[in-house]
Amino acid sequence: MFLRLAQQHRQFVQDLVMNLQALAIVLERRGYPASCYTCGDQMNSASFMVSLGENHLIRFLVSDYGITWTEMRDDRELMKLEGAEAVNQLQELANLIKHPPMETSTGVKTLVKRC
Repeated sequence: MFLRLAQQHRQFVQDLVMNLQALAIVLERRGYPASCYTCGDQMNSASFMVSLGENHLIRFLVSDYGITWTEMRDDRELMKLEGAEAVNQLQELANLIKHPPMETSTGVKTLVKRC
């Protein structure tokens, strides 16, 4: 049973890494500086980052050790989520990419909802 669970977890991490790479590409095409770095070709970990504007940064880390979402503004941590909550926040970001927000009256795009 445990070997099966370990294999499922490895597959989950690999799927997540592939989706992070795709999300970084889409964000770049939409004009947001984004990157997704992996080590080696086994795709068992990744570091995803995107800048959403004026000193607003999202960092998403995934590995066999865990998953974290960190949102920062002006080099200060606003929010840090782990596990399923981090994945849910990533899904919200992906949903906003599918349905781009309207520009504000100042012409600034906003992607992530405020907590």
